[in-house]
Amino acid sequence: MLHRVAHRGYSAVAPENTLPALAAAARAGATFVEFDVRVTADGVPVVIHDRTVNRTTSGTGRVWDLRADEIAELDAGSWFGPGHVGLRVPTLTEALEVLRPTSAELLLEIKPPATLDEVKTVLAALAEYDLLDRTVVQSFDADVVRKARQVAPEVRRALLLFRFDAETVELCREFGLTYCNPSVADVLGAGGAATVAALAEVGVGVMPWTANDMTRWPALADAGVAGLITDYVGELNGWASGARG
Repeated sequence: MLHRVAHRGYSAVAPENTLPALAAAARAGATFVEFDVRVTADGVPVVIHDRTVNRTTSGTGRVWDLRADEIAELDAGSWFGPGHVGLRVPTLTEALEVLRPTSAELLLEIKPPATLDEVKTVLAALAEYDLLDRTVVQSFDADVVRKARQVAPEVRRALLLFRFDAETVELCREFGLTYCNPSVADVLGAGGAATVAALAEVGVGVMPWTANDMTRWPALADAGVAGLITDYVGELNGWASGARG
């Protein structure tokens, strides 16, 4: 089965990393809903991608310099369109409330910087909602992945990469990873399919980001990927069930 991974929720139809985007992703048939988590100045995990709130909200400043109540006051929907005015940056627990009743798995990216205590807080929330076994925790920061393994060895883990290199397969084996998620260009570049195959041999799936060019989906599938991370998860679900089903 080719996993259909909703990038920041169904971010083609609703503002990224908002509750409507997460809910829409599950309704559209995502097998994984991917979203990003950062921790506020007062220790509350919130769902937002950037280091600052500038791009996707009405506010300014770095997430870790703002309190949760300050972030809660910001408009996180107007930038996307007039129909989304007043949407807020969700807390992690609000996101889990939306996703728990669905059948989708969670691909939760912990954004750096993240301390051990902050990683513990994120994983504790997953445990509280009984979602550890439905979640893959990922990060571009190998140290964050190490911390996740230290806190909850049983949770599945993934490493995000900008590019494959000679150490990729051994690193993934050493980390005990379930997935290794590089860029689309890397999978389709020279040696990409061979690395995907080598990772598969050690039990590591590849789910490249961000597969928004639908003309590349067949080539990516032929390269042996385990799933595709895309803003267009509804379209991917339709393609996967039609062209590949």
